[in-house]
Amino acid sequence: MALVELSGVKKSFGKVNVLGGINLSLLEDREYVIQGASGSGKSTLLYLLGGLDKPSSGKIKINNMDLADFQDEELARYRNTFVGFVFQFHFLLSSLNCLDNALLPSKLGDFDEGSIKKRILELADFLGVDHCLQKNPFELSGGEQQRINIIRALSLKPKLLLCDEPTGSLDSENSEKVIGLLKKLSKEFGATLVLVTHNGEIASTFESIINIQDGLIRKN
Repeated sequence: MALVELSGVKKSFGKVNVLGGINLSLLEDREYVIQGASGSGKSTLLYLLGGLDKPSSGKIKINNMDLADFQDEELARYRNTFVGFVFQFHFLLSSLNCLDNALLPSKLGDFDEGSIKKRILELADFLGVDHCLQKNPFELSGGEQQRINIIRALSLKPKLLLCDEPTGSLDSENSEKVIGLLKKLSKEFGATLVLVTHNGEIASTFESIINIQDGLIRKN
């Protein structure tokens, strides 16, 4: 069953056309990798899927509901509870320690903070950053900050996990561990995983590859 349906999705910024008409179905409990040259529209597509931006035209349906029909409160709830984001830049709040950063999504909704905290501790142990939880982000390396970012994204078991170059600041050993974790937990949660990467080795491990060129999906 399709979790996400895109029909004729276009996106322009002024006179610059970034996406030229995307038709795409993403199935439940599947993993997808998006590849393409810089500027091809990969990240823009992720932002549209996550409700962080709106298409210039076309429709994006989630569970057969049009995102364009969501009111502001519904859209905020969708972004917080349904979607998990892992960006190239971690966007951790410097005024909070890493545990509180990871707990932020649960504080924005009606969740059992105790069970969420338990999951965060387990993920931190697996990713080797349990010693970082009481530190502030500026005390961590870039790779450590990114792993905290990933823990935050996974904390609420999202149904749609969107990742934009999540291993860009990680060494090969931690990259392999993070990709393995994203795949394992997306399966465990029954989530759809969509990941943008320039790494061909990572892309080759995914079930489905989506190639974008000049704002359009190209067949392999």
